[in-house]
Amino acid sequence: MSEALIIVDMQRDFCKGGSLEVPGADEIVPILNKYIGKFLGKVIIATKDWHPPNHTSFEEEGGKWPRHCVQNSEGAEFHPELKLPENTIIISKGTNPKKEAYSGFEDTDLEKILKENGIRKVWVGGVATEYCVKATCLDALEKGFEVFLLEDACRGVNAEDERKAIEEMVQKGVKLIRIEDID
Repeated sequence: MSEALIIVDMQRDFCKGGSLEVPGADEIVPILNKYIGKFLGKVIIATKDWHPPNHTSFEEEGGKWPRHCVQNSEGAEFHPELKLPENTIIISKGTNPKKEAYSGFEDTDLEKILKENGIRKVWVGGVATEYCVKATCLDALEKGFEVFLLEDACRGVNAEDERKAIEEMVQKGVKLIRIEDID
């Protein structure tokens, strides 16, 4: 049974000093790098918000978020210490200016790529737990994948919402795992 690592939105704008900073996002980079080490030679995918400058999610466009991860901006770049291998598959989401997209599956080729590679299990970490990580995990479940949430390698915007999101994911069938469980 083939498996893939999915790293969600580990971009500068979501990390320390970014326009939409997720508390503790920088702390999970070394842990994600350990998971990357375990998945070398397997499928590694990194999703990223890749918003046009007039994206509907931005406050000035009537959305609820500050401008973040604008295409070709420094804030849209991956965290500089994230050690993504050269063969990492990059999935850009949120590219339609009129549509919010939290899940790595929404309006992307992620499902097709996973199925073409014979993937049955996905291991998911990154930011933010209660938004893009949760949406990606739940969509993966819906599409028939076995889903593992990297509990030690994700961070949320708000601790209470993050706790609720993890509970919901577990209730729906997501399994929790930590790096020491696979060492």
